[in-house]
Amino acid sequence: MPEHSPNGQAERPEDLQAKAAVLHEALPWIKRFAGHTVVVKYGGAAMAPPAQPPGEQAAQLGPGPADLDSFVDDVALLRYVGVDLVVVHGGGPEISRAMEQLGKRPVFVEGQRVTDAETMDLVRMVLVGRINKTLVGRLNRHGRVAVGLSGEDGLLIRARPRLDPGGLDLGFVGDVEAVDPTALRALTGVGLIPVIATVAAGPGGQPYNVNADAAAGSVAASLDAEKLVYLTDVEGLYADLSDPGSLYSRMSLAEVERLLDAGSLHSGMIPKLHGVATALRAGVRSAHILDGRRRHALLLELFTDRGVGTMIRSGDPGTTALAQEDSRT
Repeated sequence: MPEHSPNGQAERPEDLQAKAAVLHEALPWIKRFAGHTVVVKYGGAAMAPPAQPPGEQAAQLGPGPADLDSFVDDVALLRYVGVDLVVVHGGGPEISRAMEQLGKRPVFVEGQRVTDAETMDLVRMVLVGRINKTLVGRLNRHGRVAVGLSGEDGLLIRARPRLDPGGLDLGFVGDVEAVDPTALRALTGVGLIPVIATVAAGPGGQPYNVNADAAAGSVAASLDAEKLVYLTDVEGLYADLSDPGSLYSRMSLAEVERLLDAGSLHSGMIPKLHGVATALRAGVRSAHILDGRRRHALLLELFTDRGVGTMIRSGDPGTTALAQEDSRT
């Protein structure tokens, strides 16, 4: 009797064989990462729809409920095969849209949102009250798998006020001072996925707006994670953003530090690479920058031989990741 796909159509034997081959390829990677911690930063850029030319239909990368569900399904699958997942999320584009709807103009200084008291309330509302609850609710369609947190909960993420080199008052904008992983370890220890909104606890209990990329790097470092994964809106790290052929497949920490010192990176990539450096210096085994709009990018990176995007390892100073690795991981 022929097997049927979910849409009721009979599947050809060769299609079934192809599915079996995918599972076979994934098996060693599942064994490799089961019981290890992976921190995933789900960026606001990965959540936002890409601009479409007038009259054109959205491409397959285009987000929306189906793409959020795809990300959620991937995270749930990783949890059910034994990976300890921690999700850190941003939401910059949604915060900006909410501000504009209220007639408030977003102001940025070197990529950091100037955050007065009214904006801080809005940041809290969007990150903690909307995005975090949505992600947790979608994940829990798969069972009791996720718990939502903000950096304020249990003083999970503590922040110090950021000082602008030019003397501008940035308001309630902070840098990550410390991460206490106690609650995260307790949750992953019982099979739950912590989903963290990056509002941090500042001096005197004041909430502070911290960069989600930086927070993810510090969370991964505090957990001694196996991997740190950034899901964003580009394929990975490019030597030249205008040249699709300049995508880095593998890099070393030394190469990342040289790029940061050179000061020639796109502003959106700088906090990610600082987060990568924070994590790798603390002993995290590898970091990855992937296009979160690509369906199943997380599974493709973790569970296939080739992977996608850019992978960064600590390596030895002066050597490239391509030269030092015999295999993808």
